[in-house]
Amino acid sequence: MSENYKELGGASTKDPTSKQRWRASRFLTYLTSEAELLRIRALEEKKRRKKGSKHVVEYFHFVEDSYSHLSAQVLKKLLERYDVEILCHLVSGPPGDSAPELDMLMKLSRIDAHLIAPEYGLKFPGYSEAPAESLFRLAEEILAAQGNQTFIDCAQAIGHALWAGDEDTLRDLARKYGQVSSNDVKDRVASGNARRSDLKHYLGAMFFYAGEWYWGVDRLYHLEARLAELGLDKRPTKPLVISRPEIEWGPLKDTGTLTLEFFPTMRSPYVAIIYDRTLRLAKETGVRLALRPVLPMVMRGLKTTYDKGRYIFWDASREARAAEVPFGNIFDSVGEPVRNCHSLFDWACKLGRERELFGSFLSCVFARGINTNTQKGMRKVVEMAGLDWKEAKVRIGNLGWEDLLEKNRKALYEAGIWGTPAFRLLDKDGEELISLWGQDRLWLLSRKIQRYLESGKN
Repeated sequence: MSENYKELGGASTKDPTSKQRWRASRFLTYLTSEAELLRIRALEEKKRRKKGSKHVVEYFHFVEDSYSHLSAQVLKKLLERYDVEILCHLVSGPPGDSAPELDMLMKLSRIDAHLIAPEYGLKFPGYSEAPAESLFRLAEEILAAQGNQTFIDCAQAIGHALWAGDEDTLRDLARKYGQVSSNDVKDRVASGNARRSDLKHYLGAMFFYAGEWYWGVDRLYHLEARLAELGLDKRPTKPLVISRPEIEWGPLKDTGTLTLEFFPTMRSPYVAIIYDRTLRLAKETGVRLALRPVLPMVMRGLKTTYDKGRYIFWDASREARAAEVPFGNIFDSVGEPVRNCHSLFDWACKLGRERELFGSFLSCVFARGINTNTQKGMRKVVEMAGLDWKEAKVRIGNLGWEDLLEKNRKALYEAGIWGTPAFRLLDKDGEELISLWGQDRLWLLSRKIQRYLESGKN
């Protein structure tokens, strides 16, 4: 079954066959189910008890990754709060097709880390330029010399000095904690990479506990909840070490001066779980919403990997459950279904139903398990959107929609982003106030809207 899923993951430029699409969709539905999650958790805990092992959280640190620096700042707090051991690994950047736009990712992550750090009570010293290569290597040499406890003790200070470009402080830390040769660093990183690969992941700033991955500070609330369920929280009446910020739906409301550009794709599970909330945010705050769809990355020639695709669908399901969003009965839409729906987009726009068309397609694909590669499935999408099937049927397959999506893609890249969902908030003059990537940034966007309205600049 996983072999068929790989065909949907980007390894092939051809549309999947009906059999491949069906088998892969069943796999994704099984993978993302809560029943499977609970089964794995119970199995992992049973194995741990049988071995008499301690609760071990593994952490994977990439020194060039801004998110790793944010994660390093909570290691001590997690160790103090929960009855666990933390095993620290050094790793390199994501391999190959796991990060098709790595330079853009590194730049975007610096900006993003700077924006979210104060909201989480953390610090990120700077972001305009990356530190010098020599400072990255020095930081690596210090961290590679550490055992688990000293790694936890010094990683935050090393990160602060590194991202501030403070070579003198890094040299002082090297004298205090020690450092190793570049060859020893390579061995330590190779070991971390091997462990990460064995556990089927690709990123830095990742936490792993008993069968599950947690990305950076943004997913720690899932890990903390799991540890608490196991009775490992030493201070259960206290707030979490890192809580997910809430979306601010108000109270201030715009009077038509702000525009929210929303860049979704029809195949992204992350788009599926944030779509309705994005529309709600625009409505509740009075911000004008501009829906700017783009093609899925794998249909734009950007390859991905099996491990990445698997993790994204699985992570989206966990995020959906936390937000109480319908998700998990999946019938993958890559290829022809996406093209067919886009061929109706201009017609839906003229009728003022483009948001409904996009939303019904996402619902059918990610929550209702409807095969949109059939006429029956597309009819369901169209009629759920409040559109006439007879009119839609003669328009399916129309050309011309590619130009609009390419225009939107270029606008996305100009903002320094290539993935979806993405957002750009514009002022009354069309000037960008903020651009963000990810369903887990809607809370930050909502705060930006409220703070702008509080400033009275509108």
